[in-house]
Amino acid sequence: MGCTVRSMPESALRFDRLSVAYRVGGQDRAVLRDLSLKIARGEAYGLVGESGCGKSTVALTAVRYLPRNGRIISGSVALDGADVMRLDKDALRTLRAKTVSMVYQDPGKALNPSIRIGSQVAEVFEVMGLPPAERKTRAFEMLKKVRIADPASVMQRYPHQLSGGMQQRVAIAMALASDPTMLILDEPTTGLDSTVEAEVLDLVTDLRREFGASILFISHNLAVVAKMCDRVGVLYAGMLVEEGPTERIFTAPRHPYTVALLRCLPRGGQRKDQGRLDTIPGILPSPGARLPGCPFAERCAIADARCVSELPPLRDLGGRFARCHYPERAVQLPRATPAEAAVPNVRAIADPVLKIANVSKTYGQGDHRIRAVSDVSLTLMAGETLGLVGESGSGKTTFARMLLGIVPPDPGGRIELDGKPLAPSLGHRTPEQIKAVQIVFQNPDSALNRAHTVARIVGRALRRLAGLRGAELTRRLDGLIEAVRLTPRHLTLRPRQLSGGLKQRVAIARSFAGDPRVVVCDEPTSALDVSVQAAVLNLLAELQSTHAVSYVLISHDLGIVRYLSDRIAVLYLGRIMEIGPSEQVFQGPHHPYTEALLSAVPDLDGTRKSRIRLTGEIPSAANPPSGCVFQSRCPRKLGAICETTEPPLNEATPLHLIRCHIPAAELENLQRRPNSGARDLIRAESS
Repeated sequence: MGCTVRSMPESALRFDRLSVAYRVGGQDRAVLRDLSLKIARGEAYGLVGESGCGKSTVALTAVRYLPRNGRIISGSVALDGADVMRLDKDALRTLRAKTVSMVYQDPGKALNPSIRIGSQVAEVFEVMGLPPAERKTRAFEMLKKVRIADPASVMQRYPHQLSGGMQQRVAIAMALASDPTMLILDEPTTGLDSTVEAEVLDLVTDLRREFGASILFISHNLAVVAKMCDRVGVLYAGMLVEEGPTERIFTAPRHPYTVALLRCLPRGGQRKDQGRLDTIPGILPSPGARLPGCPFAERCAIADARCVSELPPLRDLGGRFARCHYPERAVQLPRATPAEAAVPNVRAIADPVLKIANVSKTYGQGDHRIRAVSDVSLTLMAGETLGLVGESGSGKTTFARMLLGIVPPDPGGRIELDGKPLAPSLGHRTPEQIKAVQIVFQNPDSALNRAHTVARIVGRALRRLAGLRGAELTRRLDGLIEAVRLTPRHLTLRPRQLSGGLKQRVAIARSFAGDPRVVVCDEPTSALDVSVQAAVLNLLAELQSTHAVSYVLISHDLGIVRYLSDRIAVLYLGRIMEIGPSEQVFQGPHHPYTEALLSAVPDLDGTRKSRIRLTGEIPSAANPPSGCVFQSRCPRKLGAICETTEPPLNEATPLHLIRCHIPAAELENLQRRPNSGARDLIRAESS
């Protein structure tokens, strides 16, 4: 796993017994507690843990960029041999400009929207003191290094004119332009497609070799950390509870918290009808909480009186460390959710809830016509989950907006709800149709009114969607809150007082206020920790079983899609390239595009196939390729037939359809022999 670490004596980054606190309400509240760790030169170090455990504070402390109410209580930070806390302003500015660089989670917010890309990259070289004549040339060279096609054109664009993956590459180019010795990556791939994520991670790996930079990689995606990092530290309540070589930590954890985190992931192709995901009971200790014993004791099922009263030391277990009194018993941690607690499959042979026939959506942009969705036909049964996957720009969100009535489809398409036409625009839908199709958004912070209490947010939905008043509204409100595993005390709180997982539960309760028939789940867990993600996925599965509601699930995380979905549709440039039962789509034969998506997904089990690299960016929907729309990037391209003729959706099995000129049997042979070309196995007459 990861790259070979270069042997050099001095640490690139070292924390020595560091304690950091934020002053809130006139009191110092501890966030990092006696933290010691070091990152060797050329090493990639992963830092994992739930939100609120102190990961981002570690990154901010490393560059002395804490918020105004944050301060170091004790300890020290050494970066490239310099004591960061003792540097004057000029020395600190030089260190930030030349020694350490940071790549943030959202490149769209990190880049200045009013400045062209070329000028932003050139600014780095201006800070370094290069003459104006060299800045543009060096900016061009850096964009080439991060594999941006046509960098001269990209330099003239603004950030909003680039895809998320392109924006992140620009951010990485700016971070590496100063040739730093330390690169801090704070959730750099959250929200990216699996293919773009894989490209960004490969890019960071290659540039790490070239530049020799050390890396602090902060992420809640454990599979990404497993791929990228040599060592990993597990942070809990501001303390390092486990540390060691990545492979050993993820395959044989020795702290109950690490064991619990790993159990939250849907692994080995686990599906909702095979059992619920495990979760971690309770919540993190609040900042500043008094912790006389193990910080995880209140949530640990194997804790005893010693754990509650005595803080365990960080014990050396032979090249790895664990802060636990009983590390040998960690694997005996009981499951918080019984493995046999499967969610029954509630689908039955019946008429579909939704029937979509020949639906398209075309946007006008100047003289161009952009076909965001093209001739999509599918059905959705009661109690069924349809997973929608594909890169950004594939049409997933546009399709969801048409279901919700936010944008109307082109004339000629038809959407039916329970056998009756569904009005194309929300303004023309009846109250019954409006409450029948609801949505759970990706970001509950943006979806919930921060000024309103939970009771008002969910109660307003009950009044508007269900027409409830008085005692009946109160009764139903209490039932909804209980159904999403909230308590009555949460009713008086506002979103800003809730964690990300609790806010998403409020959003789910609101979407179920009108007893919907269909709920669109748009990346409902992408911003959540693995522990909270598992709880939300279990909740969605249980609500589906109880209410026979159907889901349209949009997600970049194919493990989540596999767990929750009964069927999967793969979209590319608005076309369905493959659709079928979840396990058939995952097991193959696959469309070449599906094959590339699946190959890009990192995992913790060491079973990932060889990566299939797609060349170039996804084409513009305003000017799609002729023939098969995927042919310009397809690694299995046959030849002229792919360039001139659009393939139909052909049956691989009666329920599994693939849009490809290569027959399903031949696709299966190709995918069993990944180094073979299509022409080696396809008969001459096929082309």
